[in-house]
Amino acid sequence: MTRTVPPDRPATATNATADATAIAAADVLPVDRSIRRRLRHWTAEPAYAWLTGGALTLFAVVELAVVPGSAITAFGVLVCTASLTLRATRPAVGFLTVGAALLSFATDGNMAYATIAGSLIGCYTLGRHRVQHPAVLVPVGSLAALAVNLVHIDRWARDGSPGLPALQGTDRFSLGLYAETLVLTVMILGAVSTGDAVRAREETRHTRAAAQSRLLAMERRQAAEAERAAIARELHDMIAHSVSVIAVRAESATYTTPGLSPPARDAFQEIAGTARSSMAELRRLLGVLRTGDGPETTPLTAPQPSLAGLDDLLDQHRAAGGAAELRVTGERARLPASWELSAYRIVQEALTNARRHAPGAHTIVELRYRPGLLTVRATDDGPGPDPSGGSGRPGHGLVGMAERAALLGGGLTTGRGPAGGFLVEAELPW
Repeated sequence: MTRTVPPDRPATATNATADATAIAAADVLPVDRSIRRRLRHWTAEPAYAWLTGGALTLFAVVELAVVPGSAITAFGVLVCTASLTLRATRPAVGFLTVGAALLSFATDGNMAYATIAGSLIGCYTLGRHRVQHPAVLVPVGSLAALAVNLVHIDRWARDGSPGLPALQGTDRFSLGLYAETLVLTVMILGAVSTGDAVRAREETRHTRAAAQSRLLAMERRQAAEAERAAIARELHDMIAHSVSVIAVRAESATYTTPGLSPPARDAFQEIAGTARSSMAELRRLLGVLRTGDGPETTPLTAPQPSLAGLDDLLDQHRAAGGAAELRVTGERARLPASWELSAYRIVQEALTNARRHAPGAHTIVELRYRPGLLTVRATDDGPGPDPSGGSGRPGHGLVGMAERAALLGGGLTTGRGPAGGFLVEAELPW
């Protein structure tokens, strides 16, 4: 969006700084998102697990060289770190990682830095991939920590420990001796919970992306259905009128033409029958377009008519055996193309319905021009709507007229006219 500064209100330094900050943020955010996306993809690759596991194993070798331990301790530390290289493809290896860390801690009594890092990553892996539910992982880990703590307490009782008095009798049940269990449980709980939270966030992101995809697909389907409905209305408006004229003219020619030979009479009847069949096929086609079943259909194109062509439309109606007249009230104005087309189609549909449901009826078409409003009114002296309300399937014509009027911000009124017959009245504001 372009920001325009009025001449009498120059941009201040504060506004310029805010604009510069906004522009800088707009430039940085996509870069930050791209970096985070690349890091997320890279950490999901198996090579990341091999690289970090190998680096931690190398660090463990250096640490063991500086601070040597027993063979069992070295074995536990190396297994703990080396097993991390397989965590991307086999997440259950986290059990081996944590078990080796606890084994080395139980043997030596001091946890190496590599073991601490490896055990935390192992617990995170178990929670991240939901190898087991956290409600199972944390209690099992706590029991394992308690077992290591009991091993240490037994060693302190037998060999003593710097800074601790000799353990005798009930001293083994002193809560201070079980601080290791508490610390290890907190570490396990934190790592597993972090992994499970990351997994939940990833699932939420995937679910949201899937929901957005479904929403976009639904919007595309709705747009396609709306387009098919528009095509169906346009086909109905353009073709139904002309085909009905052909059917009525062919039918009436067999009775109004004097001296018509039997072969000619049969030919006219055949034309009328073909026209009726075409109307039936047209209705089936419109049903396909409206429901979305069937192959893709290319919309027909035709010159867009206007109210200037109403005289020709009425002439066609009269030639088909109907009676019609046009009344114009107010100063006739040239309206936008959409208003001209919609008004013409409404009159066309009203005449088609008059021929179909009230053959021979007299139809009056009125155009009332007022400032900002065009009223299109068509009334006939036919039998009018069925008093019982009817139970037949409604046609597309009245629906199309109502949608055309609503599209222009107007409304459509249909039903029995003031003096009987059928009334169609549309108000089109402009």
